[in-house]
Amino acid sequence: MLIERDPRVHGLKPFQDLVDAAAPGSVLRPPPGTYAGPVVIGKPLVIDGGGAVTIDAGDRGTVMSLNADDSVVRGLRLTGSGASHDTDDSCLDVRGHRNVVEDLEIDNCLFGIDLKQVNNSVVRRNRIRSKDLDLGVRGDGLRLWYSHDNLIEANEIVDSRDMVAWYSHRNVFRANVGRRSRYSIHFMFADDNLVEGNSFYDNAVGVYFMYTKGGAARRNLISHATGATGMGIGFKEASGTLIEDNEIIYCGIGVGSDLSPFEPDTTIELRGNRFAYNGLAIQFNSETGGNNVRDNVFEGNLTQVSYGGRSDNPEKNFWEGNYWDDYQGFDRDQDGYGDQEHEVLAYADRIWMEFPTARFFRSSPVLELLDFLERLAPFSFPDLILRDEKPRFAKPRRVAP
Repeated sequence: MLIERDPRVHGLKPFQDLVDAAAPGSVLRPPPGTYAGPVVIGKPLVIDGGGAVTIDAGDRGTVMSLNADDSVVRGLRLTGSGASHDTDDSCLDVRGHRNVVEDLEIDNCLFGIDLKQVNNSVVRRNRIRSKDLDLGVRGDGLRLWYSHDNLIEANEIVDSRDMVAWYSHRNVFRANVGRRSRYSIHFMFADDNLVEGNSFYDNAVGVYFMYTKGGAARRNLISHATGATGMGIGFKEASGTLIEDNEIIYCGIGVGSDLSPFEPDTTIELRGNRFAYNGLAIQFNSETGGNNVRDNVFEGNLTQVSYGGRSDNPEKNFWEGNYWDDYQGFDRDQDGYGDQEHEVLAYADRIWMEFPTARFFRSSPVLELLDFLERLAPFSFPDLILRDEKPRFAKPRRVAP
């Protein structure tokens, strides 16, 4: 009841009255102004607010529920959802197929846009902000649940929690922007999704593939994923994924891999990416092999590649044609590749690789001196981290995504 809601919605015309009066399949262009929610749409409609209509639910429940197929919702500001995780309070809850949701301004909501069992729909050019809550108790800016074959395009999600796809397959996430959230995109049991041309800044994690098969991340810019969990792209028991032509810069860890690839006879392909100015460019926590790393650029990283503990066989992974800014060799035949292979060996690095708490001292003068002495006159046999038999000598030109 309106009387139970925030005083700011008292006296406002309920938007539900306009929806109830509209014929199925018609176009509803409401007069500019602010209306009271909640709104439930149970028939096909085109609702076009023209950027001049606000619907406010008074900080209770879900602002708008779209339960119909073949509908369009555009040009509205949705604000003032409740704050209950039990009822998934959101600005827009979508339950129908073949819908278009575009050009919405969404703020002061627990969950932003929540798609449940939604297929063949489009969500584009929406601006989403969460409630001003601690990061862990915010809702997800955009959530897909058992939703397939959707296009998520050109949305901006800022100060939210996550953009997530659970049990949702073959969706395309293109040209979105994510800032100051936790996971830019988190896939769980979600196969064959494409992440392309997105920009993710200042989030804890860029893109995370968890219990997934297939999928690709191409031409994304992932920057400043820092902090204790900072990671550009992560894998957890994922298989058959392509990571190509991405810029991964200024992250705590560029790519973090745990038990991936997971399924037998599958690979993780990393091609044409730039890893620059990260703490760790690539970290393998549980080495299973099957990672093919080709034609990438490694520059300015504090550590290029590491293993969480010693690798029993670094030859399980394949490295070829990568540019390493610490390569020590020549290109006498001027074919663009080094005359000798590039090896990464762990000397004093083994201390903090095997004892993570020692990472705090990783760049301290004592460890730097110990590492220098180890390389000068090894008193123990160093661990081989990787061998690139055809390293690039000249840094290839790249066009930023």
